[in-house]
Amino acid sequence: MSILVDIEKKLGDFHLDVRFEAGDEVLALLGASGCGKSMTLKCIAGIEKPDRGRIVVDGVTLFDSEKRINLTPQQRRTGLLFQNYALFPNMTVLQNIRAGAKREQGKAAQAKAVDTVMERFGLTELAGHYPNQLSGGQQQRTALARLLVSSPRILLLDEPFSALDSHLRFRLEEEVRQVIRSFGKTVLLVSHDRDEVFRMSHRIAVMDKGRIDTIGSRKAVFSDPQTRSGAVLTGCKNISAIRYEENGMVWAADWGIRLKVPLLPRDTTAIGIRMHSIRQGSGANCFRCHVEEEIENPFSYTIMLLPLDARGGVPIGWELGKEEWERIRAEEVEICLPPEAILALHN
Repeated sequence: MSILVDIEKKLGDFHLDVRFEAGDEVLALLGASGCGKSMTLKCIAGIEKPDRGRIVVDGVTLFDSEKRINLTPQQRRTGLLFQNYALFPNMTVLQNIRAGAKREQGKAAQAKAVDTVMERFGLTELAGHYPNQLSGGQQQRTALARLLVSSPRILLLDEPFSALDSHLRFRLEEEVRQVIRSFGKTVLLVSHDRDEVFRMSHRIAVMDKGRIDTIGSRKAVFSDPQTRSGAVLTGCKNISAIRYEENGMVWAADWGIRLKVPLLPRDTTAIGIRMHSIRQGSGANCFRCHVEEEIENPFSYTIMLLPLDARGGVPIGWELGKEEWERIRAEEVEICLPPEAILALHN
C-alpha cells in the first residue's frame, strides 16, 4: 500500500503546495490551524479538487490534472474521519454503519460485514441508539466502523481526538492504534497536538502556510525540527534570532547572550533549546541568572530566567522536576545550555 501526493490549490491568498509519499505506515501532518492539513485530506478524498497535480493510492490514480482524471469520492474508497464524525443524526448506529457498506456486495455479504465490524467495535448493544444518545467515544467508534466496513484503500484521520474530553483521549488513542495495526495500510493523521502525533505516528510532516517544511521519522523531527515553525510545533519554547560572531560563537539577540554552538548549516537564522535540555552547573554556555518567575506544573516546575549580564529582555524557560527545584530553589541560579542540545533553525 502506498500514496503519492503532488498537488497545488489556491484559495484566495492561500496557496496549498504539498508533495509527499507514504507506505504502510502512519504519516502525521502536524501544523497550526489554517496551514492546509485538512485541505490536503479533502483533496485526497475528492471533496476538494486541486488546481493541478496527481494523487495516486496503491497504484490507482485518483486525480491527475494533465490526464483529466478526477474520481468521485465513492470511486476513491478513501476512509475520511471528520473531526465531528459526520454521523447521520436521523439514523441509528446500525443504519449509519449499513450506509458505509460497499454497494457491490450482496445483501448477505453486507449484513455479515456490518455484524462483524459492530462486534469488533463493541457496538452491537448500541445498534438502536441515535448519535445524540452516544458518548464522544461511542460516536468515534461508530464513525470508524462505518469507514472500515467500506474496505477503504487508505484511512484519513482529521483531528480524530479534538472533540473528546482530555481524560478520554488516552484510552481512545489506544483503541485507534489497534484499529490502525489491524488495518495494515497507509494512514494519514492530521493534528496540531505534538504529543498525539508522537504517540500515534511513524513519520511526521510539519506543515506551515500550505507547504511541508520538514518530513522524517518522529524521533528525527523532534530532535532536529529544522525550521522555526517546526520547533514551535514540536514544543520548543526557547527560540532566539542569532548573529554570527567569530570562533564558533553566535549572539542570541532575544536572550542577549553569546553562545558557543556546533557548526551550523548556512541557512540558520535562529537557534532553540528545549526547556528540559537546560542543565544546572558549569561548562560551556553557562550563565548566572535571576529567577523572574516560578511556575508550578502538576509534576514539574517551569522557571523563567534572565541572565545577569544579558542585554536583552526575553526570559529563558527551564523545566525540571519538583524535587530538584525544591532542593536548589534560589533567587539566582547558574544554568548551562549544552552546545549539543542547541537546535539550528531557519525561517
